[in-house]
Amino acid sequence: MASEVEEEFRRLSIEIRFLEETAQALQSRMNMVNAAITDLTYANTTLEGLEEKKVGSELLIPIGGNSYIKAKLHDSDKAIVGMGAGVSIEKTFPEAKEVIKKRLEGLGKTRNSIQQRFTQVAQKIDEDRAKLEEVADELRKGKPSSNV
Repeated sequence: MASEVEEEFRRLSIEIRFLEETAQALQSRMNMVNAAITDLTYANTTLEGLEEKKVGSELLIPIGGNSYIKAKLHDSDKAIVGMGAGVSIEKTFPEAKEVIKKRLEGLGKTRNSIQQRFTQVAQKIDEDRAKLEEVADELRKGKPSSNV
């Protein structure tokens, strides 16, 4: 019987370790999705702001590291939108905003799916940890204490 309990202890330990790694991977994916959502939201806000600008308006373009360059708006109704695989297409602002809106919707669904999976994994970890505690108590009771 002790070997069955020890085997259950090992199995639960391995399963918890696997579930924790899965939770970390899901959290990493969630962080990537959140970063993409932030990026697209920023792009959408920028497009909305540019819609109000006229040709020749002076702009500050972020180049990273909290640094900017000055530029003048050449075309006030077109944007170049990345479509994936290194392909970009010129779109009107409303079309570009629609592309961004659809991407945001897709990312929102992805985030919800990841969150649901993460919640399931976290619940399973909690269940397994509770079982592991029970098994550990059983193992402690089954073995004589070395302090006796």
